[in-house]
Parts: sequence; C-alpha cells; structure tokens
Amino acid sequence: MVQSLTVAVIGAGVAGLCAARELLREGHTVVVFEKSDQIGGTWRYDPRTDSDPIGIDPTREVVHGSLYLSLRTNLPRQLMGFLDYPFPENRENGDPRAFPGHEEVLWFLNKFADDFGIRELIRFNREVLRIERVDGRNDKWIIESKSHDGGGDSLFQEFFQAVVVCSGHFTEPRIAQIPGIEKWSGYQIHSHNYRVPEPFRNQSVVVIGFGPSAFDISRDIATVAKEIHISTRTPNVKTMKLANHDSIWQHPMVKCVSEDGLIVFEDGSSVSADAICFCTGYKYNYPFLNTNGIVTIDDNRVGPLYKHVFPPALAPWLSFIGIFEKGIIFQILELQSKWVARVLSGKVVIPTEKEMTKYVEEYYQKLEKLGIPKHFTHYLHFEEVGYSQWLAEESGLPPADEWRERMYAETIKKVRNMEDGYRDQWDNAYWETIIKSESSHKI
Repeated sequence: MVQSLTVAVIGAGVAGLCAARELLREGHTVVVFEKSDQIGGTWRYDPRTDSDPIGIDPTREVVHGSLYLSLRTNLPRQLMGFLDYPFPENRENGDPRAFPGHEEVLWFLNKFADDFGIRELIRFNREVLRIERVDGRNDKWIIESKSHDGGGDSLFQEFFQAVVVCSGHFTEPRIAQIPGIEKWSGYQIHSHNYRVPEPFRNQSVVVIGFGPSAFDISRDIATVAKEIHISTRTPNVKTMKLANHDSIWQHPMVKCVSEDGLIVFEDGSSVSADAICFCTGYKYNYPFLNTNGIVTIDDNRVGPLYKHVFPPALAPWLSFIGIFEKGIIFQILELQSKWVARVLSGKVVIPTEKEMTKYVEEYYQKLEKLGIPKHFTHYLHFEEVGYSQWLAEESGLPPADEWRERMYAETIKKVRNMEDGYRDQWDNAYWETIIKSESSHKI
C-alpha cells in the first residue's frame, strides 16, 4: 500500500535538496532543516574559518564550509548534474569551462531548488540539536531545533515519522598523528580552514595528503610560497621534484617533526618548514543524533548501515544520504534519494532487519579480506559502478548511460595521478565525443 509520511530532511546541501525533491515526488510531507541562511552546503563559499585553524579544539567556533576560493570541480559539468536535470553547458555570464568553479555549481543548485519548489520547504537558520525516537517507536521521531534568525534564539520541538540525514561530512577534520607535533613551532592548518594562498607567501609549506584537496591546495599555495613539499602514505613514493614545477616536491610520509621546525620524512630526507597543511580528510559526526547506541561511529565507520543508507534496526524510518566517498557524486545522491523516497512510500520493499544485518556483516568481512582499513568503509572501492546500477534497479529506473561511467573513469585517472592541467586539457567538444560514441550502449 502506498503511504505518505511526514519526513524531516537534515541539511540543504546537494544531498538534502535531492532528498527533498524525491520525497515530494512520492507524495510525502517534507521539512528541511538548514543551519545556515542559504542552500548549497559544501558548495557555498564562506571566507570565515574556524577559530582553531587545525580544528582540534572542541570549544572552537566552527564554520561549516570547507571551500577554498580557487576550487573547481574535479568532474566535468556533464557529471555535475542529475540524470533528469543536467548541468547546463553554457549560460549568459556563466563559467564556460568544462570543469567550472564552485560559483557555477552553487548557481545550479539554487536553480534546482527553485525549479522544483524546494526552497519553500526549508527552514533556514535552524540548527538541529537533538533527534531521537519517541517511546522507542521507529516511526515517531522528535526533533529539537534552535532558530538563529536574528531575533533571538528560539527553541522548537517537532515530530516526524521519518528522518533523512543529509548533513554532510566535511566539517570535522581528521588529523594525522605525527611524533613531536605537540612541540613543533610552525603554523598548522587543516584544509577545512584553507581559503586563499596569500598567508603562505615566501614560506616553505608541507602539505600532507594525496587526495584532490592536496592536489589543488599545493598548486594554489605554490603560486606565492617559496616551496611546497607534499607528503603521502602512498607506497613507493620517492623524494623528487615534480615535473613542470620548480618549487613542488613529493615525499613519503612524515616520520617526525622537531621543535626547531625540521620535518623528517620516512626515507630520512628532511626540510625546514614554516607551515603544515593537513589535507587528511574528515570525520563523520552527528552530534544531534541519539539512537541509544544502535548507530555508532567507529574509526570513521558509520554503522551498521545497509548499502551505506539504512541502519537495519531503524529502517526505513532513519536513513543517511551522502555518506559514501568517491563515485559520480550527484548521480549517486539522486539515486539514493529515489530509493529512500520509494521505500518510505511503500513502492519498494527492503530486506528484513536480519537480512540487512547479515549483508552488512559480510560487507565488512569482504573489506577486511581485501585489506581495506575500517576508516575507508564508505569508499565505494570495488562497487563504484555496481552501486549505481543496483540503486537504479531498486528504484525501478533503467541503468545510467555507459558514457557517464567512462567519463568518470577517464577523469578520476587524471586526479589519482595528480596530472597538472587536466581540467583545461579537455573542452566540452572532447566530452561530447565520448557521449556520442557511447550513447547507444548501456552499462
């Protein structure tokens, strides 16, 4: 039997907007809680930073956003839209590049919200303080929130039948543990608080990390710094200067640091540095969610979660959208949202709690067998393509066109190899060639 529920969506970033649209399409009554005064989540640039630049002081003033001013998408615009609502190729006075800047993405999200009537569902400046079941019932949740609308803080209590958590995971920094760092005299910052390169002018900077943020930030800082040293845990890395860069060096992981500013790498090489920038990722953190231990976070594994979405013991009344890492982000967020919305309406049936729990346990065992650390649980790894296929099938949709996966694979190869200038090597005409050549095939 098809049912209509009252559903709370936490966050008005990409995941929250997707969830709200799909829930509306399924006839649910939707309320979106957004802490800030705008939509966009991580795609909204905020020049402010945390009061603690490294992000470890629990009493620090926290800024939600992590965007740096120069950020451009890692994926081409053809993969930054939704399956039925593509990212525009060109617009008047817009960013025409194949890999646009964050301003263009935020414009797109605002247009998406307006075109589908999502904005009027959002309660802006509303911070969620507590989410908890009422009387142990899975289908009744209380949400306590606080309004920051300029007229003084007001507290609210509201009840919903289901909750979809879309609050993101790019706010709570993860920091590498380095011997001697507590006595190191230099400046430390996490990429969450990096905005512009100017503070590092004429400095020697060590960037720790090997992901897209390390790639971008090291090149950004290099425009003003004396030298950049990228340190990574990637196996078999040798100390060497990067091609086409006179001031950027790569190194293995930092072994230790000393009070006088010296940084020693695992191969025995060393440099004197003024600053360390940690591009070491983020922690999942849901301080507002109380499930009495049913959902926990252990070494950055949120679980147990069936298919990265449903806690078996609380499904389908509690779900998470956007926990996964890697993949075609907008496409997967859309498919996860469609799945959750149709499960809540009763059109799609999920397995029993016992069956979902068994799946999760087997998934964890598979990760362990493959040697994948617990904190990489939500990286899609071996199921990058299969996960999208599965979500589409569960939602009653045809599989996405093959060119989308081919385009993703082509791009991510450049990202992983840290190839300079890849965003400007291919124009939209190049991508159109890929699309047209594969348009008649499916995954």
